[in-house]
Amino acid sequence: MKNQKNIAVLGAGAWGTALSVAMDKAAHKVTLLPRRSEQAAEIQKTRENKKYLQGISINPEIHVTSEFDILKSADIVLWVIPTQNSGEIAKKLCPYLPVHVPVVICSKGIDAHSEIIDERSLLTAIIGKELPNPLAILSGPNFAIEIAQGLPAAATLAAPSCELAFSLAETLKSPFYRIYASDDPAGVQVAGAVKNVIAIASGIVHGKNLGNNANAALITRGLAEMRRLGLALGGKLETFLGLAAVGDLTLTCSSRQSRNMSLGVALGAGKKLKNILSETHTIAEGIYTAEAVHKLSTHKSISMPICDAIYKVLYHNEQVDDVIKSLLARKTAWEDS
Repeated sequence: MKNQKNIAVLGAGAWGTALSVAMDKAAHKVTLLPRRSEQAAEIQKTRENKKYLQGISINPEIHVTSEFDILKSADIVLWVIPTQNSGEIAKKLCPYLPVHVPVVICSKGIDAHSEIIDERSLLTAIIGKELPNPLAILSGPNFAIEIAQGLPAAATLAAPSCELAFSLAETLKSPFYRIYASDDPAGVQVAGAVKNVIAIASGIVHGKNLGNNANAALITRGLAEMRRLGLALGGKLETFLGLAAVGDLTLTCSSRQSRNMSLGVALGAGKKLKNILSETHTIAEGIYTAEAVHKLSTHKSISMPICDAIYKVLYHNEQVDDVIKSLLARKTAWEDS
């Protein structure tokens, strides 16, 4: 095929597996790289990722391996490593990945490990510190299972260079997966991270049966918080009106397919966080992001009351009812503030 590329997908959770299937359907040559050799062996044998994306058949043409040597022949790398492990993995990959190969970051979150959280906590900075490769961001309203099934969807691909963003968007698109180019990686990253925290809040609204009015208000004010933080980190206003912000926030706050919303539903129903986490093998990224956003908003003196409320519930054991009352009791303000 004229535009066929060797695409390596790093990480074999639900999203990494779905992207592998999607890129294979788009007629690229695909390698899926789980982080654990035993997971690679199981997927290679069964042609299914039973732990993270059960029921989706993985084409035998998709090569599955945990050996990083395969990266030496990659044209594009799709990065689907959890945010909190990305720095460590990037350091390990440096000897294997040619410096000209673009890395498209498909993970969402802000690194919560640093004592001071700032612009250097975005994934482009964390990965860029270890890898000199061109970096881009893929984000949008995409549930893994629907992408793997080939249902129609759209996303945003952002890179510092308009040329790189457009080239990658054109390469990775398919008849069912429309990708829009953007030159705002900072804004797209902030949107993709903060929406997970707002989704936990939305889940609490659903779990406590607070109604559709409350959820609509939450999504709208959550978008305002997302925009404030994004603009403070150099993002562009138009990004927060598009797929990576409004689109992804709407999706994540409207379906229990979202791990973050499901976590919130359980919290709203009265379950304890430790018990919720003990019942699942997946982690809602919004848990880590809530801590990072709290540190970042404090450092930048940005008002983010919804995100702050979720931080208090997750990290200070504050009661859900108390933080809801606190949010509703805030003094009157102009709507755009």
